[in-house]
Amino acid sequence: MHYTPADKDHGLPHDPFKAIVAPRPIGWISSLDKDGRLNLAPYSFFNAISDHPHIVMFSSYGEKDSAANIEATGEFVCSLATWDLREAMNHSSAPYPHGVSEAEKAGLAMAESRVVKPPRVAAAPTALECRLLKTDRIAGLDGQWSGNIVVFGEVVSIYVDDAFIRDGRFDLAAARPIARCGYRDYAVVTGLFEMVRPEL
Repeated sequence: MHYTPADKDHGLPHDPFKAIVAPRPIGWISSLDKDGRLNLAPYSFFNAISDHPHIVMFSSYGEKDSAANIEATGEFVCSLATWDLREAMNHSSAPYPHGVSEAEKAGLAMAESRVVKPPRVAAAPTALECRLLKTDRIAGLDGQWSGNIVVFGEVVSIYVDDAFIRDGRFDLAAARPIARCGYRDYAVVTGLFEMVRPEL
């Protein structure tokens, strides 16, 4: 099989692109609007893109509250979405009207951040406090805005629950983060394996 994305000529019920580029970590983004109202939303187009300095990004389709809030205030937090929090994370993805707290609707307690104003999800094993570097409204090859807004943030403070630090390392498998796959599918990390990069 070979298909051209712009032509949508795959002949399948759904485009497999998001199932191919998977699993993807979930950026569970908390932000505040200019009036201090909380927004919490999960984004599956999310990742770290640098560790010198620590930079993360997420992409939002359309002018959603997260991107608008972050552009207005310059701050956001990424909390780790885990197996134990999966239902609350999913609940927070509902399209509530602006000004409605997704955290409250999902029954989530929030905790104060160290250096930014938006709070983190209290039960999340780790959270990245970020300040906005830039946003980019991405155009396709045709020069037209795709509808996607990419938000880049530098991580200025990191919270890690001490219960997940073991032998001097963050125990990712114990935290059981979830990731987005294609369609309605998710994955959960329960085990890791190690490989050492060869030296020439």
